[in-house]
Order: sequence, then structure tokens, then C-alpha cells
Amino acid sequence: MKIFHGTENANIAKPTVLTLGVFDGLHLGHQRIMKTVVERAAAIGAVPTAITFDPHPRAVLHPESAPPMLQTLDQRLANFEVLGIEQAIVIPFTVEFSRQPAEDFMSNIVRDRLHAKEVYLGKGFAFGKDRGGNIDLLRRMSDELGIVADEVDEVQLRGQRISSSKIRKLLSAGRVNLARRMLGRPYGVEGVIIRGNRRGHTIGFPTANLRPHNRVVPRFGVYASATLIDGAWRRSITNIGIRPTFESDAESSIETYIFDFDGDLYGDVLRVRFLYRIRDERKFNGIDELKAQIEKDTRRARNYFRHQGVKNMLEIL
Repeated sequence: MKIFHGTENANIAKPTVLTLGVFDGLHLGHQRIMKTVVERAAAIGAVPTAITFDPHPRAVLHPESAPPMLQTLDQRLANFEVLGIEQAIVIPFTVEFSRQPAEDFMSNIVRDRLHAKEVYLGKGFAFGKDRGGNIDLLRRMSDELGIVADEVDEVQLRGQRISSSKIRKLLSAGRVNLARRMLGRPYGVEGVIIRGNRRGHTIGFPTANLRPHNRVVPRFGVYASATLIDGAWRRSITNIGIRPTFESDAESSIETYIFDFDGDLYGDVLRVRFLYRIRDERKFNGIDELKAQIEKDTRRARNYFRHQGVKNMLEIL
């Protein structure tokens, strides 16, 4: 996939079918938009293209209410490629950019520079000065620009619109199963493995201590998880929390015990996905009680991984 940072660097000769938005999380609603773009591009011989903004517009215009991002920019772009997008344009979002009239952006960038033949927006999305770039404006300008513009229907689950904000709330409540259904895949984080205090080694459960790149992590607790090692998803169990049995008021950590694995991962970048919530984090009366609980958690996780549906999911993650 070609990636352009800024529209001034996007030297695009071929016609495009494109969409634009933040697309944080690339949930099922976003995936429907990408599928539409890819299918329409194939139908008319154009290049499927996505425009995204970084940082989140609210982080620039209203930082006090800016949401934590579900994905890093690199994760977002990697998912674009998985979904069939062949070109991505990352627009650095600034106050100056926010003041650009949507009409100018459509004429100067979308038509003249990106040679768009069709543009698809998610329901309710708007851009440009005073959020004037909505689907109504695009449709009014379509004849003038020679561009087809349409809005992609939203995706609902249990009668609720799927959204990034809804997924954040689910993760903060530890409801990783429902978040997975809205994302179309388990939610995961990635980060560098750092050296911890090695307490896990002393009680027979050596853990990889992850310093996450992602800002959003699920609620404190213990989860059955999948950890990517050498291209394969390995069964694991992950604790998110502050290790209250050993210390208090500590910085939170993500510690993953990978089943049947004894390799050295220090310094590696690891990806962990959260599949099933086992329990809340809690304080135990010493190491023996903690060890007994970890053994119980591990048995429960192993039973979870024996389900055929879970085995199939691990194969296609």
C-alpha cells in the first residue's frame, strides 16, 4: 500500500475511489465503508484510497474532550491494507486545516489532486470549516466536480450503532466479547517487552511485561488472550492492573503468561489480543494464595481454548 503524508506529497495519476475519516479502530462500520470503496474501485478501474487524519481532530480543536485512540496510526494504516485499500493519505490535522472550506478541499484536493471519481462517507461524517463537508454538500457539488458521492449505511449490533466511542466504553468495562463483535476481531494492543521484577518466574508463571503503544487497554483484570509470536497466535493469559498483592499505588502493567513457551522476548514488539474476561484483579494474602489463583485461572483459560470456535478463531486471527 502506498502511504502519502500530506496531500502535497500525493502525486496520484490514476483515478481514485475514496473515503475520508479518522477510522479509529476500523470497526465493522468502517469496514463496510472500506468494502464499498474497494468494490467500486474494482468496478470502474480506479484505485481504492482512504484519507485519514492524525491526530484526531478533537485533540486539536477540543483537547479537553479528545478521546484516547483505539489504534496507533501505524496500526490503522496496516488495517487499511488488510481491507484492500491501495493508497492512504495521512493529513496532519491542524487548526489551519480545520478552517479550510470543504468546497475548496473537494475542488483542489479531491478532484484536482486525487482525481476522485467517487467518494463515500460514513453516516453523519463531516469535515472542513464549520463541518460543512457533509454528504449533502458533496451531492450538491457532484455535477460540478464530476464526482459521484454517497453515504454508506451504518452497521448496528443489538439495535445499537457501532462506533469507536461505544467500543471504548465496552473495553473500559472489560466487555471484550462484545467489543470483539463490534470490531470484527478481538481487541488488541502492541508494545515493547520490558524487564519486570521477575516475580512470575519465581512462582512458575514467567510473564512478558508489555509497555503498550496503545492508549486504550481493557479494564483491570485477568483475560484469556492470544499472543503473536513468530507469525503464530499462541494461547496465553494476561493480567492488566497494579499487582496489589505485592505493591500499592504502582503504575499499571500488562503481564502475559504464554502457555508452553520459554523463549526470551525482551526488547521484542509483541501483539496481544484479549479474548475472554476471566475475573477482576484482586489482592491476595501472600504468594501461595496468588499462585493457587493463577493455576485456577490458567485451567479456566485452557478450557476456554479447547472450544472449537476459539480454536478456529486463533487460526484466522
